[in-house]
Amino acid sequence: MGSEEEPKEGFPKMVNPGKATILALGKAFPHQLVMQEFLVDGYFKNTNCDDPDLRKKLSRLCKTTTVKTRYVVMSEEILKQYPELAIEGLPTVKQRLDICNDAVTEMAVEASRVCIKKWGRPISDLTHLVYVSSSEARLPGGDLYLAKGLGLSPETQRVMLYFMGCSGGAAGLRVAKDIAENNPGSRILLATSETTIIGFKPPSADRPYDLVGAALFGDGAGAMIIGSDPVLSIERPLFELHTAIQNFLPDTEKTIDGKLTEEGISFKLARELPQIIEDNVESFCEKLMATVGLTDKDYNKMFWAVHPGGPAILNRIEKRLDLFPEKLSASRRALMDYGNASSNTIVYVLEYMIEEILKKKKQQKKESQEEESEWGLILAFGPGVTFEGILARNLTV
Repeated sequence: MGSEEEPKEGFPKMVNPGKATILALGKAFPHQLVMQEFLVDGYFKNTNCDDPDLRKKLSRLCKTTTVKTRYVVMSEEILKQYPELAIEGLPTVKQRLDICNDAVTEMAVEASRVCIKKWGRPISDLTHLVYVSSSEARLPGGDLYLAKGLGLSPETQRVMLYFMGCSGGAAGLRVAKDIAENNPGSRILLATSETTIIGFKPPSADRPYDLVGAALFGDGAGAMIIGSDPVLSIERPLFELHTAIQNFLPDTEKTIDGKLTEEGISFKLARELPQIIEDNVESFCEKLMATVGLTDKDYNKMFWAVHPGGPAILNRIEKRLDLFPEKLSASRRALMDYGNASSNTIVYVLEYMIEEILKKKKQQKKESQEEESEWGLILAFGPGVTFEGILARNLTV
């Protein structure tokens, strides 16, 4: 069975036995859509703030983030029910977690169902669950509530990754890859879910860095199904996960600094973060690429699925690696359409990546152009500062 079966037309024929593959993707969002051009007025109205300097600063940030739309759980209805969330200095962590715990489960269930439907196999075929979130805290964790919401078997083996920030989606993919390759026949559901309510605060001159989050971050959920030796008569492998590594940079613990307090999560992003990523990204990529003999000469032949932490990070990577502008277009599109949705965003990037790969293949056939490399990198950066990277093969045709 597995990769030995004759695939349907349009399916990949060369899947390496035993290697983990992404078999399906799914996403979901809360109902509240925020247009970036209206964010400032709404945010200052809802928090009863009339500071003109902070308003100007947020207006500038909203333009520089390149974000156009985002989805958020926060709404006027929630603020009417919990007005204390918009008041400085009140202990509101309980209220925030009451909202967040329910919201992330609802979004994760929806994204997972979309993913499972695309996968095409019954939910009973899932053997493992990897759940990722930096937006909730409870025992039992969100993995159990997601399993219950989906109706997974009580025998489903669960792994929960909490508070990994923007690197969480790629970290979950690395963990799912290990499970898939060490448990033949297994099928792993990886689900990520995030909401910014856990860190929502009124604007304050004492916390100017909060405005960056207000202008950049969004909510949502993502899902992937991972397994090795796909049944090609049923499953459609999208990417093969060849090699996955994680590195942390010593003495950078305060560069991305988050604390859970009585007022929710408080984040600080150091100004030097884009520079730190730029200084270390090339050597990190070279470690992954060397496993199959790729070098810096192959950068612009590969695909790049990079978590869009912000435009400055993408710009620095593009400059450092001398990438063609289109190489990061999937990341820039995800940022523009959804904001930085933390661990979820790598799912959105991969969806756009598939769309662009298929479009390029059609164009190459029409114009008889030389095809690009099947290899590419999935990259994300999170607290630590932690680098997560996966060398992947494109299996779409």
